[in-house]
Amino acid sequence: MINIDGSKGEGGGQIIRTSLSLSALTGKPFSIKNIRAGRHKPGLMRQHLTALKATAAICGGKYSALNGVGTREFFFHPGTVTGGRYEFAIGTAGSTMLVLQTILPPLLLAQKPSHIEISGGTHNPMSPPFDFVAGSYSSMLEKMGANIKLHLARPGFVPAGGGCVVAQIEPVASLVPLKMLEPGKHLATSAKAIFCNMPFDIASRELDTLGKALDLGPDQLKPHEVKADGSGNALIVNVEHENKTEQFTAFGQRGKKAEQVADDLADEVKAFVKANVAIGPHLADQLLLPMAMAGEGSFTTLEPTLHTLTNAAVIEEFLPVKISFDKLATGQG
Repeated sequence: MINIDGSKGEGGGQIIRTSLSLSALTGKPFSIKNIRAGRHKPGLMRQHLTALKATAAICGGKYSALNGVGTREFFFHPGTVTGGRYEFAIGTAGSTMLVLQTILPPLLLAQKPSHIEISGGTHNPMSPPFDFVAGSYSSMLEKMGANIKLHLARPGFVPAGGGCVVAQIEPVASLVPLKMLEPGKHLATSAKAIFCNMPFDIASRELDTLGKALDLGPDQLKPHEVKADGSGNALIVNVEHENKTEQFTAFGQRGKKAEQVADDLADEVKAFVKANVAIGPHLADQLLLPMAMAGEGSFTTLEPTLHTLTNAAVIEEFLPVKISFDKLATGQG
């Protein structure tokens, strides 16, 4: 039994998700306590409960009795991962993408393909939106040999939810190590403002501000209205290089001007471009687990976040790998 302290490091839900993924992959049981102890609402949220139950479903796993939302500790005993058709409903606007990212690694190594449908939120602050997972994240997994097809059946924003994502996963014998030290030649930068049940003016102002900040022309700025329950707004910038495409996202917030949302996102994009690294900070965090599954790999990125360092520590609890972060003399990484 591997014992995990959920309050260590960044102390968030990633500790739960990574532990569940690797437990199913390795067959190693684990216990976790002090779940999200430092959060405003500690313990499991609905999306974490769904990730736990989804992982148990795909591998016949067993877990201790739960007290529902707010549960602060549990143990998990995995069984054998089995591909197939699965449907999971979060029941709130909790992130469907984080649930998917929990069960995706073990299903990549299952014995047969999987068809997954998850309902809830698809564009959530503090979580990777569907566009990021379907674009940047999936494209990197494809470089490692994975075959994943994602479809946004319905978008879902906070707080209404009501979204649905569908994933088709073809299993592989193993993942290929990834080495990404250079971004390659810059090909294009573009931006998209997704909006739902709110004035077009908000998206227009966001794109106008981004265009000025990043020197983008009208053909590189696209408003995109969608139909969904409730209202929502996501601003997305794609930075395309010959080796990969990096994506950055900001969400509109009540009380925050559209111009400020765009300016903050532009600053994040500029920092990434200036660093001339291969992988952005959010993608770096999410690539650690598949790289560990492959047994090796390397990339350059910005200074790792506490979230990334915490994820690395959890991975090392389950797999015989050592994840190191070395500052390059050139200022990269």
